[in-house]
Amino acid sequence: MVAELKWVHGMIRRDLATVRQLAADVQDGRPAAEVTRGLRSLAARGPLWQLRINCLRYCHFVHSHHHLESAMLFPALRQANPALGPVVDQLEADHQRVSVLLDEVEAAAANLAAAEGAEARQALSAALEALSTDLLAHLAFEEENVADTMRTMNGWPGW
Repeated sequence: MVAELKWVHGMIRRDLATVRQLAADVQDGRPAAEVTRGLRSLAARGPLWQLRINCLRYCHFVHSHHHLESAMLFPALRQANPALGPVVDQLEADHQRVSVLLDEVEAAAANLAAAEGAEARQALSAALEALSTDLLAHLAFEEENVADTMRTMNGWPGW
């Protein structure tokens, strides 16, 4: 289970590195059509990235991943190791914060497609950077704090 969690997190990290480069490209004035092509190219590299008319389906994937963790994994972690309560509370708070950031990325991507101005570029770049920073910290915290308990579990809860 830990290896699978780290595998998914590894894909998220890999694609976030590409997103950070795209954010820098947006700031440097790269045309929206080229940014959109760059986002589409992520779809060919792994299962995490798909585009939906100028919005990032990646955001949907992360929302779904976090929903699955919140609904199935976190209750099982609390049961398996009650001392993890504060850690799970933090992870659930992280999910709420990341959810807002994902929505901001989707909105900023749609706005850039509608208007290529400097303000739209800055908004997308800032949204992607904020998502990257927060999500990377969340992934590291989760892996560091739940791996030992997950190793004691016999499979994904509810599956």
